[in-house]
Amino acid sequence: MTTSQPKINFRELLKRPICFLGLGFGSGLAPKAPGTFGTLAAIPIYWLMQDLPLMTYLLITSIAFIAGVWICQQSANWLQKEDPSAVVWDEFVGYLVTMIAAPSGWQWIVIGFVLFRIFDIWKPWPISYLDKNLHGGLGIMVDDVVAGLFAVVCLQLIYFYHINLLWAGS
Repeated sequence: MTTSQPKINFRELLKRPICFLGLGFGSGLAPKAPGTFGTLAAIPIYWLMQDLPLMTYLLITSIAFIAGVWICQQSANWLQKEDPSAVVWDEFVGYLVTMIAAPSGWQWIVIGFVLFRIFDIWKPWPISYLDKNLHGGLGIMVDDVVAGLFAVVCLQLIYFYHINLLWAGS
């Protein structure tokens, strides 16, 4: 890697399509809470995918993960940091994992967002272990995918209990 830091702005980002993806279409340039802004930027992508058949949704999410390992590594190389906070492709994929088979409705989009951000920020074990011990593009991606797995379980449990409460009340 070179010794000079790259000039990081939207114009420079547009010159690097892979980094444009890695930095979440520019959402990772947010001066505060880039992971939160990256997750917010993932919502329209989820919105476009939400009505796809489950297998198609899983295939696209899997491809986004596999490509994300390379995208995140290339973006980290450009930024000359091991796991730069500006790289938010991992948040995109983590949020898509959270929303696997999610119920329809804006409230579930919000609940999924909140749950994913909680697990991504809090990093309970094994997320914290993966975050500290895996490196490179895979390391950037995996902890967010596991945070998404924690969040999807919680989202489905909330939905299950919500439906049961509705049935019990009728």
